[in-house]
This record gives sequence, structure tokens and C-alpha cells, in this order.
Amino acid sequence: MNEKETKLVIAAALHDIGKVIYREGSDSRKHSISGYDYLKDEAGITDKEILDAVKYHHAQNLRSAKIEDDSLAYIVYMADNIASSTDRREKMEEEKGFEISTPLESVFNILNHNEQHMYYKPGMLNPDDGINYPTKEKIMFDRHYYNKVKSNITDNLKGLNYNKDYINSLIEVMEANLSYVPSSTSKNEVADISLFDHVKLTAAVASCIYQYIQACNISNYKQELFVDGNEFYKKNVFLLYSMDISGIQKFIYTIHSENAMKMLRSKSFFLEIMMEHIIDCLLDELNLSRANLIYSGGGHCYMLLPDTDDVKRKIEDFNSRVNEWFLNNYKVALYISSGYSECSSNSLKNYPEGSYSDIFKNISRMISHKKASRYTAGQLIKLNRAEEKDYSRECRICKNVSIVDEDGLCPTCAALKILSAKILDERYAFFTVVSEYEEGALKLPLDYYLVAENENNLTERLSGNNNTFVRTYGKNKMYTGKRVANKLWVGNYHSECNTFEEMAERSEGIKRIGVLRADVDNLGRAFVSGFRNEKNNDRYVTLSRTATLSRQLSLFFKLYINDILKNGEYVIENNGEKSTIRNAVICYSGGDDLFIVGAWNEVIELAVDIRNKFALYTENTLTLSAGIGIYRHDYPISVIAGEVADMEDMSKSKAGKDSVTLLSDGVKHAEKGQEGFDLEINDGTFTWDEFIKEVVGEKYKSIQEFFDDAGERGMNFLYNLLELIRNQDEKINFARVVYILSRLEPDKKDQALEKEKYQKFSQNMYKWIREAGTKYMGKDARQLKVAMNMYSYMRRDRYNKEDGGIE
Repeated sequence: MNEKETKLVIAAALHDIGKVIYREGSDSRKHSISGYDYLKDEAGITDKEILDAVKYHHAQNLRSAKIEDDSLAYIVYMADNIASSTDRREKMEEEKGFEISTPLESVFNILNHNEQHMYYKPGMLNPDDGINYPTKEKIMFDRHYYNKVKSNITDNLKGLNYNKDYINSLIEVMEANLSYVPSSTSKNEVADISLFDHVKLTAAVASCIYQYIQACNISNYKQELFVDGNEFYKKNVFLLYSMDISGIQKFIYTIHSENAMKMLRSKSFFLEIMMEHIIDCLLDELNLSRANLIYSGGGHCYMLLPDTDDVKRKIEDFNSRVNEWFLNNYKVALYISSGYSECSSNSLKNYPEGSYSDIFKNISRMISHKKASRYTAGQLIKLNRAEEKDYSRECRICKNVSIVDEDGLCPTCAALKILSAKILDERYAFFTVVSEYEEGALKLPLDYYLVAENENNLTERLSGNNNTFVRTYGKNKMYTGKRVANKLWVGNYHSECNTFEEMAERSEGIKRIGVLRADVDNLGRAFVSGFRNEKNNDRYVTLSRTATLSRQLSLFFKLYINDILKNGEYVIENNGEKSTIRNAVICYSGGDDLFIVGAWNEVIELAVDIRNKFALYTENTLTLSAGIGIYRHDYPISVIAGEVADMEDMSKSKAGKDSVTLLSDGVKHAEKGQEGFDLEINDGTFTWDEFIKEVVGEKYKSIQEFFDDAGERGMNFLYNLLELIRNQDEKINFARVVYILSRLEPDKKDQALEKEKYQKFSQNMYKWIREAGTKYMGKDARQLKVAMNMYSYMRRDRYNKEDGGIE
């Protein structure tokens, strides 16, 4: 990135800083003028090109401006127009019809035909402040709050150097302070785009415009972008680019180790940071900043790039080099594929209608084509002729044939073992990329290395002018500094348990681990067409809303997920005070999905918490589907991952999705050793509301109320009844049910209260079991079976005979 590009990104990121000054009330002039004077007089910026771009980023200022025809102001003006048009702003804030104290509205207000009016409370983006849920309460901004925002930004700007090494830090500053500040406060618009999202998109667009006009040898910016600006909107200036890493699931879950929990966590984190590293390497090669990154998570990303031949060539060359590195280090286990679509500023705001969805279709087609023909003929020949240097040794964790150390570990697993302890250690807040190997470092694509560091280590490295330093990532904190690429929001919650065995021991009743896999239903459709609505002529189908939506989801799954597990609420049995800190560990939580292991009963409880919080966070516009498996602590994690994925698929196969599958006979279970499953036998699949209200709230509570006082005799009857229900393919033998229930009837000498409890329980049993069945059993009977299993697990301890129940 040359000096001019650097100045351009800085100017674009700061172009609307005057809105904060204007709303703070100390300056009632136009915000472009207020921003110019603020940056010059208070923030200490002296560069004329940056200041001019801020001062003249509106048409009326440009008309009378005495600036050069190649001034950056023309690019920032056009970039602001494009970014503004993609969030549908038509007027400037100083005009009439604005409510400058209004809070930010939720982007979920208009997602998937939602028509709510929810608002975020004024605040900073601070990981220690908990989740800022949208609510109906409209808490207005006041001048004191905007003064605080101004003060924070001023302090941070004074600590930055205005060169390319600090651009990402500048973006971090803006995100921390402006994430809940509305970009526009027009009464006639939906104010759901934050000022941060707007300036970030403006910076991305500005970079693309600059490289495009340079490639076209355009030197008169005024003529191209101002005088002939309307024609520029029609040109394919941009590429929307997507990258996808294949093989992630198999890579993460191929673990054969007594330290499976730590290795699982470190592998998933390694892939997350590997993706960020690949993104940053590509952005560096394209002379772009992280402003151009629209979304990343779960091995996927989207970027806004300039549509030039040079960029297309570099993309193909970059992908080839990354895949060559994957082949050399992981064989065919990992592969990167990518696709892009040329687009104009008009198509980014869905003009003509349908052009926005066409962008994503084009990308998808290109990626599918790349995946269908991964390797060149030369690479295939090389793979077929490859010979291992030593066929006698395999890594005891990943089982790959390799050179292993004295502990039987390949270089990657040895480094992951070192990294695993540091990932969960709060002292190691930074993960640094270096260009030369250091002891314990983990190899990254394109011959870089990753090391974990605390603040003192990093400070020492930077103060010593270390020539191998490339960039560093901060974990769950917002940092600024030289080549701080980005903070990494990491779902890294973990209890004090260090192994799956310890997790199982913390369980209530039977000592088992629970495993949760879940992801968002129909997320791709939401990105592409979630904002389509005939009532408003699809006017909100824009890139800015896609970017805002993706950032909100990343915050939930990568950051706020930690808060949800620290502050658990839902319990299967409410028996008074209960610790809210879950005995669980987040093995993976990405852009839209998660994998969590913990004490079996707490995994069920935290799954309900996550679902409820997600519904609140998204205003019920998006849903989650999940699978929950219950296993012995020593069952292979690679098998567990596949089985729970099958349960998740069962949930997604249900009409309407929004479901959870657990304790289902349709999935093979670890202890029973059944082979295969049938997706039609989804007898353990329920919508979340059905599970919460009917399985637990009705069936489980009924069982609990009756059997809690029945003792060992009652539990034996429960097992008999459960076996009867569970082992019938079609109709349940009702006569045997009646017989079992009759043996539970209290003696005549028992108190009336006991008889009343029995009558209530038996009537419920008759009703639920006798219900007309489907192919296998009726809805109430299915619910009852799962509730009985859960209750038997909750009452089982390590000394009891472990029969009955499905595991």
C-alpha cells in the first residue's frame, strides 16, 4: 500500500467524524467542516490530503473547493455516495427531518419480513459489558455520551501514527466507539446502519476506486468521479470475492488422544487463526486493509476488491500458492477454493432488481467449479508418486505418517499441544505471526509461523526491532498498535475441568459428557435475500446490510457466546440456588455454528440458553437447529462428531427446522453400538418450544413430581415402562402399560395426597401413551420417552446398575 492509498483509507475512515462533533453540540456547522477542524486542531492531523478529503466529501463543498483534479477528496466523495446509497441515505444530517439523539435501530427489524421497531441502548463495543440486546425501549443519546465518544477517539488518535502499519488500529478504534452510533438519524429512513459500518464500507469502496482508476490510467479524478459521476455508478469497479476452506470438519475431529478436549480446542482455534492469516496475506498482496473484509467465520469469508486484471491475477496466484502449501503440509486434507463476481455500485444496491442475488450466484458457481477440479494434472501425478520418508512411524494423535518426536508427535501436533494450554490461558492475549521459525511455533500457510505471547513478550519483541515480526492478533480485547491486524473474537469459555472425564464427573446423575452441535438455519438465504420485501420495493437489499448482519452474527457466536455460558439461566430441575457457571468448554464457535462439550445435563441446559438468547438477539428472525449427544468420556471424538452431526441433520430435516435432536433411536449410540440410522426415525427431534414446554415443562415435570418420592421401587417401574415404550416399533401394548401403572397404585392405607398424585400421574400416562401413533409412536409418547430417559439419567449415580436409558 503506497503513501497515497494509506492517506485515502485514513481519510475515508475519518470522513464522518464531524457527526460526533455535531451531535455532541459543541459545533453546529456542517459536519464536514466540524470534522476537518477537529482533526486538525484536536487530533493533531496535519496532512493536507487527509484533511481536504474530510472537508470536501460532499458535493456542495467540492463545487467551490480550490483543490487539485487528482485530490483524494473526489474519491472519498464518490465512496461516501456509494456506501450511503447502499444504506439508502438521501439527505445530510444538517437538513430538516433528523433526530440527532436517536439510538441505533436493529438490523433484524427488517430481516425476513420482520416489522418490529427495536433499538440498541447507547454504548461502546466492550466485551466486558455483556450483550446489547435490541429492545422496544428507545433510550436516546445525549450530549454527554457523544462527548465521551469524542474523548475516547481523540485519546486513541493521538496515539496512532498515520501510516499503513496503523490502519487496522484506526479501524479498531472506530469499531469500539461507533458500533452503536447510527450513521444517519433521518426520520424518513431506517437508522440500522452504524456509523462504524458506514465508514468501514466507505474505506473499502475508496480503496477499490483508487486501484480501479489507477489501472485505467485515469488521472483526472474530478472529471471521472464528480463531473461524470452518474456514469461511474454503472461501471463494474468492484469484485465481491469469497474464499472457502474445505476439509475443516475432518481436520478438526481427527483426534486419537487422551488429551482430546485440549487438542480439539487448539485445532479449531488454529484453523480460525489460519483463516485470518490467509485473509491478511491476501489483503497485503492486494495493498488493501481489513476494511475490505466484509465477513469471516467458519472457514469462509467475503471481501470487496477492485475489479482489475492485476487483482484477478494475484487472486489466482495466491490461491495456487496456498493450495500448494496445503498439499506439502497436509496432503489433500485441506483445500482453499474461491470465487468472485464483477459488480457495480448499482448492483451492490440491487439495481436493476435481482442483480444483487446474481452476484452471489456467480460466486457460488465459480467456487463449485473450483471444488470439482481441485488439482492440476501435475499435482495429481505428484500425489500419486509421493513416497513417505518413513512408513514406520505415525503420529499418535492425528495418525498421519510423519517424522515424530520422542513423544510420538508430528511437528504440527507437537506445536498444537504447546498452543492448547495457551489458548485458554488469559495471560496469553496475543497470537503473533513471524516469518522465521521459533521454538514451539506452529506453521502457517506460505511459510509463516504462529506463536502465543503475553503483553510483555510482545512489547519486548516490538521494542527490539524484531525483523521477523509480521503482525499480531489480540484475543477478545480491542487493541491498537503497530501492525495489530485485528482483534480475534474467540468463543473460548471453559470451566476448570481439563478433560472429558472431569466433565463427565461434574454431571448430574449418570457420569457422561454431552456434545452440542448447532448452526443457523437458512443463513445463506438470509444473506442473499433476507432483506427482500415487496412492501418497500426491496430497497434494503444492499451490501451494507449484509455486512452489518454478518458482523452481528459474528459477535454473537465468537464473543457473546462466552457471556451466555458464564451466566447460565435455564435448568432442567429448579431446586433452588444453582451455579450459573457451566461445566463446559467451547471447542468451536464460528460465524454461525458451534461445538460445545460439557457435563451432559448442563449441555442440554446451555443449549436452551443459547437458543433463547439467539432468538432475543435476532428478534426471532433467525433460528438454530442442533444435535445433542450423550457419551462416555472415552468414546472417540471423531465418531462423536459424526454422530452429533447426524442428529443436527435430523433437526434440519424437520419442517421449519428450528429444532433439537437428542436421545433419538434414529441415531446409533455409543454404548448400544447400533449400526446405522434412519433419518425418518426422528423420534427424538422436537422444535425448541416443544422440547422446552412439553418434553421438559410437561412430561419431565410430571415424572419428577411422582417418582421423586417413589424410591428405588419407583425407579424400577420407570425403567420397565420406558423399555415398553422404547421397544415397540408401532403400537404400544397398552395392556402391559395398564398393568405396570396399576402396580404403582398406592395402598389403601396411604394418604389421600399420595393417591391424588398417583391419579394425576396415571391419567397423564394413559393419555400420552394411548395417543394415536405415527409410523412408530405418537407425539406425546415420543416426548414421554425422551423425558423418561432424561429423568433416569438425572437419578442415576455411579454406583447404580447402569441399565435402561439410551446412551
